Amino acid sequence: MANKLVVGITQGDGNGIGYEVIIKALADERMLELCTPVIYGSSKIFGFYKKQIHNIEQINTNVITSAKDVHQKRVNIVNCLPENVFVEPGQSTPESAKAAMTSLQRAVEDIKEGYIDVLVTGPFNKRAMSAEGFGYTGHTEYLEKEFGVDEVAMIMVCDNLKVGVVTGHIALKDVAANITKENILKKLRLMDSSLKRDFGIDSPKIAVLGLNPHCGDGGLLGDEESKIILPAVQEAMEEGILAFGPYSPDGFFGLGNYRKYDAVLAMYHDQGLTPFKALAFEEGVNYTAGLPIVRTSPDHGTAYEMAGRDLADPRSMMSAIYTAIDIYRRREEYDDLVENRMTIKLPDTEIKPRGGRIIE
Repeated sequence: MANKLVVGITQGDGNGIGYEVIIKALADERMLELCTPVIYGSSKIFGFYKKQIHNIEQINTNVITSAKDVHQKRVNIVNCLPENVFVEPGQSTPESAKAAMTSLQRAVEDIKEGYIDVLVTGPFNKRAMSAEGFGYTGHTEYLEKEFGVDEVAMIMVCDNLKVGVVTGHIALKDVAANITKENILKKLRLMDSSLKRDFGIDSPKIAVLGLNPHCGDGGLLGDEESKIILPAVQEAMEEGILAFGPYSPDGFFGLGNYRKYDAVLAMYHDQGLTPFKALAFEEGVNYTAGLPIVRTSPDHGTAYEMAGRDLADPRSMMSAIYTAIDIYRRREEYDDLVENRMTIKLPDTEIKPRGGRIIE
C-alpha cells in the first residue's frame, strides 16, 4: 500500500460529464488497489452525480480540505469549492468555469508541493474559461506556463497509436505560418525523448505528416513539404532521431501505415486528432510531454448533451489514470538507469528517411 501513487483528479466543468466518468472509473474496485485517488472539487457535486448513475455500488469517500490528509483505502475529495456551489447539468455557466479554474489551481499547487504524484484533468469548456479570465487556450498551455518549461507537446496516446502535433490550439489560418523547420525539430526532439523516458521505447520511429493535400503534389498544392518538413526530417535523422516522411495523411492512416511506427507527428490539431479519435476515441488519452510532472486527460470534452443522463463512457478516464501511473513508473525506471550511467544506444547502422523523398 505504501507504494501506491496518489492520483490527483480535477473535476473540470461540473456541468459536463466530468464527474460521471470520474465516478464510474473509480467505482472499479481495481482502482483503489492500484492508486489513491484525490478529486479536486466538491463532495456535494460528487453526491449529486452519483445519484444519477445506476448500478454503482457503495463508494467509500473521504472528504478533506488538503491532500496531505488522504486515506489510502478511499476515494478522497478535496473540498475546494464554495459550500453553496450550484449544478446545472448541460449548461455552460460562469460559475462552472470558475469552479474548473479553482479545481485546477488547487491540484497544481498540491503536485508542486508533492502531496499528489500525478495529475489527471477533467474536461472543461475553453470558451467559458476564457470568458472568465483564464488566459490560456487549454490545459496544455496553462501547465506549460505554471511549470516554466520552454516546450511541451500534446501527444494523444492509446495502446497502438501515439500522435503528436506541431501546432496545437491555434486558428487554422495561422497554422502555415507556424510550420517552420525549427518548430518541427523541437517537437521531434521532445517526442523522441518522451517516447524513450515516458513510454520505454529504446529506439522510437516517428512518422512525420505533410501539411498540404497529397504532400503538395510536387509543389502544385504547396511547397512546405519540400522546403520545410523534409529538411526538418533529414536534420532530425542527422541528430540520431529516427524520423521518416513526410507522408500524405489520408493514405497514411487509410492504409494503416501508422502501425509501422511508434508515433506520428501531425502538423496541426485536427490533422492528428481526427484520425486518432476515429481509431481510439473510447480509450484515448491526452498526455502532455515535456513537463516535470505527469499529466494526462481523457480525450473528450465536456459533452454537455450527455451530462446528468448516465450516458458517459468512463473508459477514456480510466485509461488516463492508468497511463499516468504507467508513465510515472517508467520515468522512475529510466531515471534510475541514467543515474547508474547506463545508456540506451541507437543502432550503429545509419537509417535514412526512404531515400530522402516525400511520400505522397
